[in-house]
Amino acid sequence: MAHSRSRVFATFSPNAGNVYRDENESVFNRGRKQTPLHAQSNARVVQMTGCAELSCPPDRASVTISVKNSKEHVNDVTNSVIRRLEYILQTVRQHDIKEENITVTKHLQREEELFHMQAEVLVVFSDFEKMQQARAVLIEKLDKIVCVGDPYYSHSAECLSLLRRRVCSEAVDNARLKASEVCCILGQVLGRPLLVHEEESREWTNSQHEVTGSPLTLPQKTAITLVSASSHVFVTFELRPNNNRRKF
Repeated sequence: MAHSRSRVFATFSPNAGNVYRDENESVFNRGRKQTPLHAQSNARVVQMTGCAELSCPPDRASVTISVKNSKEHVNDVTNSVIRRLEYILQTVRQHDIKEENITVTKHLQREEELFHMQAEVLVVFSDFEKMQQARAVLIEKLDKIVCVGDPYYSHSAECLSLLRRRVCSEAVDNARLKASEVCCILGQVLGRPLLVHEEESREWTNSQHEVTGSPLTLPQKTAITLVSASSHVFVTFELRPNNNRRKF
């Protein structure tokens, strides 16, 4: 499961002209013409940094199934390979794999008196349970001239893009929550965000794992291909006075 953390500092300024910066990376104000805070009378702000870290498991598994045979007659070798190839394609389609996620390559050559033919099917699964079921059927039903490879786990572009957005949003939310708590302590009211700047973002993979001597389970295989991301943001919020405070 993903996890997050935050580091926070606060700066209250009675004069917004001392803290306002026109940042091109502002999330909320991108593309808009900004009104400098110093142009607003008695404007005050609170500034916060927030950090977050999230991890994302792979959402794709690629499996390569190869068929190869050698015979004296070309028709014999092609019929042998094509028959098994058709069974492979039928099996993966029965497990709801779309055509765009299936790639087939064939190769035929002759060496002396023998014809050699090889066919390879690359299948990309998004449902790991169906991937396991399809592999089990092919391993059980087909003979030794068919090789069903181990799954290769990876992250789609959409998965990584979502991870980056989520970790940045959580870092901003961490900054907002802390700013709200500080304002409550000091008797102020947190206003709208005026500036959001992502100061640092990082990504890394958890490719290290212990060698136990026994085959890895599916959860272990997906765990060692986790992608983690972190984000460090700087946020400026408008600071409003608490008009409900009792006057003496």
